[in-house]
Amino acid sequence: MTTGRALAGEPGFRPARPIVMIGPMAAGKSVVGAELAKVLHLEFIDTDQRIVAKNGPIPRIFASHGEHHFRRLEARAVAEVLDVEPLAPVVISLGGGAVLDSGTQQLLTRATVIYLRARLDTVRERILRGSGRPLLAADPVAAWTRLTAARSPVYERLATITKDVTHSSVPELVAQLIDILAEESRKENSAP
Repeated sequence: MTTGRALAGEPGFRPARPIVMIGPMAAGKSVVGAELAKVLHLEFIDTDQRIVAKNGPIPRIFASHGEHHFRRLEARAVAEVLDVEPLAPVVISLGGGAVLDSGTQQLLTRATVIYLRARLDTVRERILRGSGRPLLAADPVAAWTRLTAARSPVYERLATITKDVTHSSVPELVAQLIDILAEESRKENSAP
């Protein structure tokens, strides 16, 4: 049986459109997205990193200008990648709240959207370590739980592919995603 990993190296397997990683904070979107891009030989774009490079640390943006200003910067960062012609096959990691913007939701229809679903027990250690996530500053566990519950229906609605990250390592997740993407590519290429 041919696996997606083998197909990824063949010239015939190249995603036709961008792949966008969505999901709650600390689910592993950046780590999984970067590894997926590496294996597929695609550019990796982390919208939070782009925002930081242009505007400084996210906690400082929140403190100086508020969440609304940050969300505008986030929507602009997504548009810079997805609102262009021709649309390039890249892997993009979005911040947990980026999907709340209606313009971003529209742009995501141009991409294969992978929702990395996570449970609290999987991310608890990461969110308690503190990582400069302003929305988790006061009570990380309660805030993460509340935000994830509120955003999960949006993630589910936007997702092309949903992967639970609970019991998989990054290499396992990437291999599984490549298999799914390769199968979708075969279906698209064989459709009349």
